[in-house]
Amino acid sequence: MPYDYYKSAIQKTSPFFDERPDDIDISLLVIHNMSLPPGEFGGDDIEALFTGTLDENKHPFFKQIAHLKVSAHCVIRRNGTVEQYVPFSKRAWHAGVSAFQGRSRCNDYAIGIELEGTDTAPFTAAQYTSLASLTHDILSHYPAITLGRIVGHSDIAFGRKTDPGEAFNWCQYRQSISLGKIK
Repeated sequence: MPYDYYKSAIQKTSPFFDERPDDIDISLLVIHNMSLPPGEFGGDDIEALFTGTLDENKHPFFKQIAHLKVSAHCVIRRNGTVEQYVPFSKRAWHAGVSAFQGRSRCNDYAIGIELEGTDTAPFTAAQYTSLASLTHDILSHYPAITLGRIVGHSDIAFGRKTDPGEAFNWCQYRQSISLGKIK
């Protein structure tokens, strides 16, 4: 039976997912960041984008993105709340044109986690704590995801994406995973 849901997440439903070509091949974890409108935190605009209900008239930027069909498996809000939009066994549409170690179409074999934030704004302690807990849970169910197979969006879409960005503390995050500690 597939592992689909993180028990501590608030379950939301995105229509933007489909079947993976091989659900036993989940072997990559991709960390992203997102804020809507850009640089603003809080509100329900990320949820609206991931559920296909974003009002393009609410903000000028939304006219550029309201038509997109995108999702991630989970979003971690600034206060550490985890929202899950797509079951882990399904293919979320988060990576776009991407490749890792010579293999393209990362959505086929990756789990995507969005942190509410920007490339340059520090992420919160609550986000790191939730990210570490979520990561430990994912790793316990998907052993093919190793420390070396946890990457940023920028690592799989080089030159096209920059997230999670310079403000993301990879050292702190990786230590919390490798030591089995939640910081």
